[in-house]
Amino acid sequence: MTTTLNHDVSTLGSRHRAWTLAVVSIATFMLMLDLTVVYVAMPNMQATYSSSFSALQWVLDAYSIGLAVFLLTAGSLADRLGRKRVFLVGLLIFVLASMVCGLATDVVMLSVARAVQGIGGAVLYAIGPALIGHEYRGRERATAFGVFGAVTGLAIALGPLIGGALTAWDWRFIFLINVPAGLVALVVAQLRLRESRKADARRLDWAGLVIFCLALSLLAFAVLRGEDEGWESALITGAFIGFGVLLALFVVVERRAGERAMLDLRLFRNRTFVGMSVATALCAGSFMFAIFIFTSYLQNILRLSAWEDGVRMLPLTVSLFVSAAASGALASRAPARLVAAGALVAITAGLLLATAVANGSAWTALLPAFVIGGLGMGLFTGRRSAMAIAVVDPSRAGMASGINVTFQQIGTAIGIAGLGAIFQHRASHQFLESSAGRELGGRAAASVAADGGAGLQASIRQPILAAQALRAAQEAYLTAFDVVMVAAAAIALVGAVVAVLLIRTRDLHESATEVPVLPAD
Repeated sequence: MTTTLNHDVSTLGSRHRAWTLAVVSIATFMLMLDLTVVYVAMPNMQATYSSSFSALQWVLDAYSIGLAVFLLTAGSLADRLGRKRVFLVGLLIFVLASMVCGLATDVVMLSVARAVQGIGGAVLYAIGPALIGHEYRGRERATAFGVFGAVTGLAIALGPLIGGALTAWDWRFIFLINVPAGLVALVVAQLRLRESRKADARRLDWAGLVIFCLALSLLAFAVLRGEDEGWESALITGAFIGFGVLLALFVVVERRAGERAMLDLRLFRNRTFVGMSVATALCAGSFMFAIFIFTSYLQNILRLSAWEDGVRMLPLTVSLFVSAAASGALASRAPARLVAAGALVAITAGLLLATAVANGSAWTALLPAFVIGGLGMGLFTGRRSAMAIAVVDPSRAGMASGINVTFQQIGTAIGIAGLGAIFQHRASHQFLESSAGRELGGRAAASVAADGGAGLQASIRQPILAAQALRAAQEAYLTAFDVVMVAAAAIALVGAVVAVLLIRTRDLHESATEVPVLPAD
């Protein structure tokens, strides 16, 4: 009878683990997909609302700001209030906001809904790894996080493909498709997920929560809008200064908060935690920008449609998915720092291989970069979340996960903004050095980085000058492409060095003390 009872308990636990992984994976796929899928639909949105591109930029930025700002807050709240409970609230917010996005009647309504959708996504992304970490142990945990990483990478890479397919029908479905999928996940989560929270949870650190959210809002705004507003403008400079002041105030508040602190600053004394956080930011800043610029190259230089672009990105998608899924097998066979560093070295190699692209190259010139870079990104993504929560006891898993994904989102935002600015400056400068560029002037040069000269060519009535301008624009684009690929590779290589120097296997552990499983709500 005892054997039967133990078997029943084991089976029940196994089912809970499987359902947890499934629900978290579905939620993560939706929120990560919405990071990239919108890029494809921008022209259709612009036609629907008859709006300017700068106004539509807020559709992208609002989601990124909402996602970045609330990650740490969501993780800390979950540790105190219950991870299942906060996850359900985040999922409901994401589903409702997605519905409003799909039904939005103007750009302002869409942008506000996207900000709210980002907040819901932050809750899901911050708490998902903590839920997985609570359910799985040992080799099963490594495998589970491998699947989680594979789903994350798959959503990012499939964004253009899925976006192209849905936009061909109606761009609103890129948001509305989240509603039925999210409702199913919501029902399953309510019925199957187990509750967990910090046993000795104290009252919330409201001061820290508000200050940190305001600080990250200013940072995200400055990074995302710096290029459009001007990096030296009073608005952007003021945002950076405000971020610095609020961040200093946050540190003071958290030191005084003691055990109530939203962020335990003692975590930053752990060199492995610091190393993993910095490596995560550098990895995201380099490869997420690369995915963005690969898509731009395929569409603007090779003139592929969004669907054709997505199909040709499949080698990257497949290699990323396979390596992320297989990353768990390496967890017990290689030191953590070597896994992380090896992944970043592979990303470095993949980005350098991308410089083989030349004017007139077929898309297959990018295949080595897709495969090698994708393998590295999948391997890193598959281990990142597991290592982030393995440096703390289970009671603080939400906070640790929230910090790590905050570093990831900040790294992505800074990477795209910084490398994007370098790309635009280099392309414009190179174009102005050509005879066509000197004749057309600076206003024409500004569009080179945006579309590789396609729009520029269409606006020139003289056929010979138009052909010269297009050729010069594409050469300038490809020169800038090489420059930023080398820069991104350097960033990834620095991440590999950080991983080797700071990450230590002995800091990664699984606490013998389990987080108590609370009765179902």
